[in-house]
Amino acid sequence: MEKFVYKKSAGITALSASFADFKYKKHCHEEYALGVTLRGVQQYNMDGSLQSSYQDGVMLFNPEQVHDGSSQDKSGVDYVMAYINPKLFLEILGKRDLVRFSSPIVYNYRLEQSILNLINAIFRDEDESMCSELLLTLVDNFSQTEISKWFKKNNILIKKAKEMIYFNLGNVLRIDDICRELDMSKFQFIRAFKANTGISPYQFFLNCKVEHAKQLIEKNKDIYFAVTECGFVDLTHLNRHFKSIYGITAFEYMSDIR
Repeated sequence: MEKFVYKKSAGITALSASFADFKYKKHCHEEYALGVTLRGVQQYNMDGSLQSSYQDGVMLFNPEQVHDGSSQDKSGVDYVMAYINPKLFLEILGKRDLVRFSSPIVYNYRLEQSILNLINAIFRDEDESMCSELLLTLVDNFSQTEISKWFKKNNILIKKAKEMIYFNLGNVLRIDDICRELDMSKFQFIRAFKANTGISPYQFFLNCKVEHAKQLIEKNKDIYFAVTECGFVDLTHLNRHFKSIYGITAFEYMSDIR
């Protein structure tokens, strides 16, 4: 049975695909395409040679690189792909001219996990800010990015960013708004923030939300008020993030402090 599911977030198109008898005709994509073979063996002709991607193989396609595609046998193949606009990819890399992947298939655990983390976040409908941070982590696999000393020493901008985050804990984190205020690009800001704090803006935002919820629970003994006031989707959403920081759910914490 053939199954192709597409979803888009933060300028990236994610694909989850599964097929056995289906065969792609020769085609190409305008985007950079990065994927992982989850099961089976995917084969495709590209640049005059036959490529075979086995389980955990990372497939790298350059823009406008012509290829076809099929499963090696009747057992079929499962894989995921992330399609990234060249302009966005090059912006993150800090390059002006198109860069090309030197190898069509690699076996690199760190790169594989970066791709899977981004695609899984897109399919889980995670916040666009989180997806942007995961995209930065993915693209940085292809560049040893140096954070300038200016960013590491300049705490004024980061302090201002923190204040903007604090005052909007009940809303969705909007990195674009912060970047406009600081006159920085989105990915420049994410790198600078992480260099100064040790965590990403989105993780900092979540930590602040959970800490604020904890304080409200201690004060009011009303867990649902904390859910609403801090902008969590529901109690399950709060509990999941609360447990990741404190080891117990928000409901269990409230029971303990009564």
